Amino acid sequence: MTELDLQIDNFMLYCDAKHLSVKTLKSYEQTLTLFKNYLVQELNIDDAAKVKSSHIRRYIQYLRERGKYTVTARDKTLEINYPERRDDFKKPISDTTIANYTRNIKVFFNFLKKEREIKDNPMDNVDKIKPKRKQKQLLTDAELKMFFNSFNLTLFHEYRTWIQLRLILDTGIRASECCSLMPEDVDFKTKAILIRNSKNGHERYVYFGHKLSVELKRWFYHRDRYSDSPYLFPTSRGTQLSVTNFESTVRRKGRAVELHVHPHLLRNNFAKYYLLNNGDFATLSRILGHASVETTMKAYLDFSDREIGRKYQKHSPLNNLEI
Repeated sequence: MTELDLQIDNFMLYCDAKHLSVKTLKSYEQTLTLFKNYLVQELNIDDAAKVKSSHIRRYIQYLRERGKYTVTARDKTLEINYPERRDDFKKPISDTTIANYTRNIKVFFNFLKKEREIKDNPMDNVDKIKPKRKQKQLLTDAELKMFFNSFNLTLFHEYRTWIQLRLILDTGIRASECCSLMPEDVDFKTKAILIRNSKNGHERYVYFGHKLSVELKRWFYHRDRYSDSPYLFPTSRGTQLSVTNFESTVRRKGRAVELHVHPHLLRNNFAKYYLLNNGDFATLSRILGHASVETTMKAYLDFSDREIGRKYQKHSPLNNLEI
């Protein structure tokens, strides 16, 4: 085991002790494993203390040139996932993905500096990558209706996915939060749901409307009839539904009606429709579980001209004045 292996292991233990989410831990581990493999194989560097800013710049250039899924953190995944069969195999890695990699690498070096294993963070002299923010897609009423009508509600797993997605669209919860819900987290009297498994580890409440309340009660009856699982949205075997399987099912259903749909898109649509219907940023920020109102505003101020026009019609001076 090299010095770099030990440094990464120590960092991962530190992250685990901070009770970071499984998704965040996996992101750090994958990023650092890929980075370590490059340092060892291409530059013959096996100690983080030997890494310079120029090495990281070369790594960023390498990422831009190598293409998607051409390298993996572990060889076994190649045998399981068959990346060469993907439509986007070898296509350019996005600036967003590279920015995520460099951010994770910087956190790693910050940790090593704090632990006094290195004197300086080599990432400090590397220009920050600022990916162009993509405008969040707003599905139309017709598109949403077509998508939800594509589900066969006589099948347990399709009914489960249908109600999960309607829940996300009405509350803005994350896919991971949705998959870990328990029946006791839902309060029909206040139309509120307690989110325990949040991204930042802080519990919060989200709220649902009358229409979803009726649909959720039907799901409770259906679930209790066919499953004794402790989870609100279990698999047909009663186990906890994995986020990966949930997301892949949603994408597949979207492709069947020629729409690019994933759970996070419906979370985005919740936020946009909430704002278009005159909701405020402060309340939305709390519902979404963001760290600050500024975070929410940065994420959801990208309205298209059509959406701005729609919102304007509700606030037109002449429309609202009897003159």
